[in-house]
Amino acid sequence: MVLGPRALEEMAINRTPFGGVFAGRRVLVTGHTGFKGSWLCLWLHELGARVVGYALPPDTKPSLYTALGLDRLIESHLGDVRDFERLSGIMRRAKPEIIFHLAAQPIVRLSYSLPVETFAVNLQGTVHLLEAVRQTRSARVCLVVTTDKCYENRAGRLLTEADRLGGHDPYSASKACAELAVSSYRDSFFAPAQFGRHKLSLSSARAGNVIGGGDWAGDRLLPDCMRAWARGAAALVRNPRSVRPWQHALDPLAGYLHLARCQLCRPKAHAEAWNFGPAAAAGVPAAEIVRIAATAWGKGLWRTPPGRSQSRLREAPALRLDSGKARRRLCWQPVYSTAQAVAETVRWYRGFYRERSFDALAFSRSQIQDFLAAGRQRPWLW
Repeated sequence: MVLGPRALEEMAINRTPFGGVFAGRRVLVTGHTGFKGSWLCLWLHELGARVVGYALPPDTKPSLYTALGLDRLIESHLGDVRDFERLSGIMRRAKPEIIFHLAAQPIVRLSYSLPVETFAVNLQGTVHLLEAVRQTRSARVCLVVTTDKCYENRAGRLLTEADRLGGHDPYSASKACAELAVSSYRDSFFAPAQFGRHKLSLSSARAGNVIGGGDWAGDRLLPDCMRAWARGAAALVRNPRSVRPWQHALDPLAGYLHLARCQLCRPKAHAEAWNFGPAAAAGVPAAEIVRIAATAWGKGLWRTPPGRSQSRLREAPALRLDSGKARRRLCWQPVYSTAQAVAETVRWYRGFYRERSFDALAFSRSQIQDFLAAGRQRPWLW
């Protein structure tokens, strides 16, 4: 279903971000202590939502969650999505209207050493979340975040929502399984055709390689570069020729928020899977990302690791995401180009590492406002 001219006009009239639909609403975010989860919770807080988070403690030091002081801004609960009783208990008490599920084991290479944990968190954790939502009468929207790597990627062609799910590594396969679980729950319990018998709109979202300030996870390109350059060392870049759909975190997060808004307004029409990728659909090699980042940093050296010991772990040489469906039906488009995304990311880290008085919360708030201002220069509806 495409939004008609009248619907577009109605949504565009209110220039409050996302039509003000999150103000005062109860929103639960799993994975709120992670990188994307922290950015999402901050944005929801700025939009006036009553945010409840559920996740394990931050797994990096430093972390964006602690740098922002999110525990003082939202209601935070520490717990594992594999613990169904605790998760469902938090869900019952929070009575959320909107749920964003981001809790995951998110590192491809780590999944080779922790395959059981990866499947348990990414698949069984998602099933636990869906079952807890099914038992929550207040829930109206549930958006499950997966990844562009959930597709059976062949020859690096543009991937659409209609492409076959799959994955060679445990991480990708576990995310494909999570997508199948979402589809099963939607068909079994939340079918749009039976919306009169329930009131939940269930969707999933697949973004590209997300970058942005405050990510300190290991084995990620820009965080690795920022750590190395901050101590004056050369960054190690494993696969400089790997092509990925790089995008700033705020672009897919804007897509998630806009999709949740659309699900509230027209629940049957948007209970589907959606890609939220960058404008550069052809993708950009890792070496080019590092070059842009080094220029933005001021001086940054990099090299590839010696030997070929890293090559035993299989990673796709190219991933390309097609977001045409979101452009056509949601009128969503990314705001930042790849170069802008990298520049904004480096700007955050430069402040963190080089300014003694750096205020992560104030700076991140300003980046959200800058992003919204840039979006308002274009005919975006959120």
